[in-house]
Amino acid sequence: MFIIKNRKIFFIFSGLLVGISVLFFVMWGLQFGIDFTGGSLLEVEYRDARPSVEELQGRVESLEFGAVLTQPSGEKGVLIRMRDLSEEEHQQVLQALEPLENMQLSPAFLELRFDSIGPTIGDELRRKSIIALVLVIVMILLFITWSFRKVSRPVASWKYGLIAILALAHDVIIPTGLFSFLGQFFHVEVGTLFVTALLTILGFSVHDTIVVFDRIRENITKFGSHKPFEEVVGKSLNEVKGRSIATSFALFLVLFFLFLFGESSTTFFSLTLLVGVVVGTYSSVFLASPLIVTWQKFSSRSK
Repeated sequence: MFIIKNRKIFFIFSGLLVGISVLFFVMWGLQFGIDFTGGSLLEVEYRDARPSVEELQGRVESLEFGAVLTQPSGEKGVLIRMRDLSEEEHQQVLQALEPLENMQLSPAFLELRFDSIGPTIGDELRRKSIIALVLVIVMILLFITWSFRKVSRPVASWKYGLIAILALAHDVIIPTGLFSFLGQFFHVEVGTLFVTALLTILGFSVHDTIVVFDRIRENITKFGSHKPFEEVVGKSLNEVKGRSIATSFALFLVLFFLFLFGESSTTFFSLTLLVGVVVGTYSSVFLASPLIVTWQKFSSRSK
């Protein structure tokens, strides 16, 4: 009952996190990667010392292919972002990156990746990503409403679905706010992997929330009107919170080590999932069920 009795503390904490995240997003938005904006991303790593970023920027700009953004990557690598390039233009950029004094037969650097996406494809990916997120949320709402259709007292089944959606919004807004901050100060971009991570968070979080709600449903059927609804919810949370937290902690450890030791291309994907697991577990245990109790009490007073 500790969680239910002190629910206002958890509501305030969640409200602060969501408010800060929304503020970050409104002020800075997200730094979209080439998946959504179109363009080219080239990453190379020099075998010996890397020329200065300013020098490399000047060499590529001399090709007059448009705006160029050059950033260091590790000690010897460099990331170059520009408009979408043809294969011929791609090869010209690689030649420009070759040190002028290099007369060796082997190149002075290793090309780690090259991605080029046209603006039309980028717009389509962004549109489909938004559609995917909306469809997932709508289907979750319908599924929970249908699953809890036989439990209409003291809380209507559709309210369980709506509370779950509010918890999911909490779980998506906070990572989005984090990446607004990272994009503003560390130039971290979001792409299709970010959307994939958000969809994964939605699936994980709603599963955890449904486990809690299902135990509430079982206890309502078991105790009926013999116990107050608030007490039934508190008892249900005590029965499942240990398993939920233990399961989430095991997943957290896996993602944490993936974040530390995984490939650089999956670093921010792992970070998104890490944050999502933490806030998803928090919302399932400390937010969703207390919201159900608060809504029930408000409905009772208004009658």
